[in-house]
Amino acid sequence: MATAFSSDGEAALRRELRAAVAAAPRRDLDTFYEMDRAAAFVRDGRFRKVALQFPDELLADAVEVAGRMEAATRAEMFVLGDTTYGSCCVDEVAAEHVGAEAVLHYGPACLSPCRKLPVLHIFGQQPLDVGRCTEAFRELYPEQQSYVVVLSDVVYAHAMGELEQQLCPKYPNVIFSRLVCGDPPGPAVPGEERKFGRQFLVKTAGGLQDYAMFYVGAEGLTLTNFMLTWNCCPFSSFNPVTSCGRRETLNVNRALMRRLYLVERARDASVVGILVGTLGVAGYLTVLQHLRELLSRAGKRSYTLAVGKPNPAKLANFPEVDIFVLVACAQNSLLDSSDFYRPVVTPYELELACNPARDWTGNYLTDFRDLLPASFLESRSWRGLEQQLGQTPVSKAVQGRRGIAIAYEDEGCEQP
Repeated sequence: MATAFSSDGEAALRRELRAAVAAAPRRDLDTFYEMDRAAAFVRDGRFRKVALQFPDELLADAVEVAGRMEAATRAEMFVLGDTTYGSCCVDEVAAEHVGAEAVLHYGPACLSPCRKLPVLHIFGQQPLDVGRCTEAFRELYPEQQSYVVVLSDVVYAHAMGELEQQLCPKYPNVIFSRLVCGDPPGPAVPGEERKFGRQFLVKTAGGLQDYAMFYVGAEGLTLTNFMLTWNCCPFSSFNPVTSCGRRETLNVNRALMRRLYLVERARDASVVGILVGTLGVAGYLTVLQHLRELLSRAGKRSYTLAVGKPNPAKLANFPEVDIFVLVACAQNSLLDSSDFYRPVVTPYELELACNPARDWTGNYLTDFRDLLPASFLESRSWRGLEQQLGQTPVSKAVQGRRGIAIAYEDEGCEQP
């Protein structure tokens, strides 16, 4: 356990770094980074200062990309050298430090809506063998009347149109999800799913439980989140790196039982540390305040902690905390805390532990914004004016309180 919290640093110095995403060939920078689309975004918005955010594996191209963008737009480009939290989230805090008017976010993204700055996502067009992917789909779903929703990692979204052309003529019940950057306009229609920046419409009477899911991308947090959230659907996947398709064998029930065990740990906790895992996702301040109020009503003490990217060494500095809750984007909220001194739960799991109005229904939520419409409105004491005609007894009018809210006349507060 001690080695998880401290070391002499030799392992970090000797560690060999491997890029999670293949580097773009130098001759293909314009296509890989979609230079024309990015330049049009800057020119159309008349931005004078733009922040360029790269994940670690793409930083080698940052100088070249910034130079080409400055030449194409005459705007001043700033490369963000390190992200405050996860690289999948737009780092508005770092962008504001240089007075940026917009952000170009490169690489994989969680597509969480931002609060302040205009953002253009450039995912990086990773290669996909559409022919082999089509073959793998047909092997996994030989019945052509199968109901399947096709999801993909964002770096392969550029190839989904071609894959759709290959599959849909013979598979009429296949649905392709669409990427949505930011909150889509208007309310969702019946049967429409909007999660993780994906949007699709199911057409069967039984809803989503009638469908299977086919994911194009490598194994990782994105796929895990999909499987936990849509746990009523069987999953298959195609890994473009290995060109192999397979039926996913993650024991979703076992994973959910592990998460529900953490709910019980949260229910027994007396002191809770609220970890700020994002400063850019829209609604995070509202959720932080809601969690403080939730814990106060449950009789638990809470501390709000901003420690950057959480790791065992940082959180071990708070031994008085019984459990932590991480407020982060949907992709980073499921933190494996097996190596941590104390468990780390999601806001949804804390809701299950502390809010009597929130019951486990089988639907797992990783996006903290999904909590507010239900739990926040149900748990507050004031619900607005409701007529309730014929439901309340008739009574005589009584004199109400007088004064101001901080000191009503009948409260007997002493004035300083």
